[in-house]
Amino acid sequence: MFTQFLFFLINFLLVSSDGDVVGKITVGYQGWFAAIGDGSPINTWWHWAKIGQQPPSPTNVAVISWPDMREYNTSFQTNFSNLGNGQPASLYSSFTDQTISTQFKWMSQYSIDVAALQRFNPNGIEGPIRDAMAAKVRTNAEKYGVKFYIMYDVSDWTNFQTEIKADWTNKMQAYTNSPAYARQNGKPVVCIWGFGFNDPQRPFGPAECLDVLNWFKAQGLYVIGGVPTHWRTGDQDSQPNFTQVYDAFNMISPWMVGRIANVNDVDRFYTDVNTPDLAYLKARGIDYQPCILPGNLSHHDRYHGELMWRQFYNMARLGVQAIYISMFDEYNEGNQIAKTAENAKMVPTNYNFVTLDEDGVVCSSDYYLRLTTDGGKMFKGQTPITPIRPTLPTCPLNFAQSKVNNRSCLAFISTTTDWNTANQQCGQLAPGAALVSMDSAFQNSAIQ
Repeated sequence: MFTQFLFFLINFLLVSSDGDVVGKITVGYQGWFAAIGDGSPINTWWHWAKIGQQPPSPTNVAVISWPDMREYNTSFQTNFSNLGNGQPASLYSSFTDQTISTQFKWMSQYSIDVAALQRFNPNGIEGPIRDAMAAKVRTNAEKYGVKFYIMYDVSDWTNFQTEIKADWTNKMQAYTNSPAYARQNGKPVVCIWGFGFNDPQRPFGPAECLDVLNWFKAQGLYVIGGVPTHWRTGDQDSQPNFTQVYDAFNMISPWMVGRIANVNDVDRFYTDVNTPDLAYLKARGIDYQPCILPGNLSHHDRYHGELMWRQFYNMARLGVQAIYISMFDEYNEGNQIAKTAENAKMVPTNYNFVTLDEDGVVCSSDYYLRLTTDGGKMFKGQTPITPIRPTLPTCPLNFAQSKVNNRSCLAFISTTTDWNTANQQCGQLAPGAALVSMDSAFQNSAIQ
């Protein structure tokens, strides 16, 4: 009995203290959108359209959500009809410098600590643009004070066992020299997503996966495993006989997309999955980074933020070590927290994109970024743990948001006014401040 207690105590103490990942909010960052004419190596409508050589249209579209395009200076015309407000239906390219700068600025403004750059098999046609995006992520992470790390996805990567090692050695390892590259327990961080899944895209066995995992650890890295939801029990979405692989990771981050659709699902997973997962990992000195998602917008899963807040609440009261949000810019699956079309005025008139007001509640385009900020505060112990969502879906009229505190609705405007006057009032009330965003009606000139 004493020996078992000592084993548990030693491993409990091995659970990591706060670093660049433990105690932090990480977002998955795709950075995988391109357009013909954007100057990128791929020069196609990468991830916007099913047929990349043709502009996105109602019959050639690969996304299920439409971004709020108002802060992007450069955009590329699609073959959709105009937006409901009469503006052309254009989309951004992740390759454009102003685009990635804007998105990392949002991360900084909304208190997102870390961006996990998704890196799929880089040995095919996508390799050059993925290499270019890694360099752009480094530049902007350093610029805005956001940490980043490489997150390999081994889906459909047949020769990953040798090629992933070569890619790290020859290309990605150099990024660990960046002051913005995430480190945990003094080690550079890398994540490998896809080991152990029970599906045709990831048919790899435990021996080859363990070989790669141990190779990365031998390079002096802190290795996160993006694993199946049911990794611990080794069933459903997990292959059996992978326990040795899962137990070798420094941190476990189970996948949750497609697993929950309402608050009852969230609470069921809290009891049946998250709680025993954490107990298992603590007993073995492995860190836990559960996945939180806003919900698939096209499936009407979000409930104007209730689904996401309940996850933040459950993970905060459980006392997990870290949080991974899926995803920042996943417009393809509708799980993005980045700024999204608020209403029918902001999407093409000839396609049924679901907008943030889908359940009748008006939400600002940055709502899920603001909710992430508030959830992060609760997770970090900066605000009380509460099941009641404090984040307002949109700021009331005559309220605005400032760089001084862009996460809350602040009464910087004393009367209904125009943008320039409001900006001056903001600066007078909070010297050095400037308005970042305002109530959607005000931004769309519904209020003069």
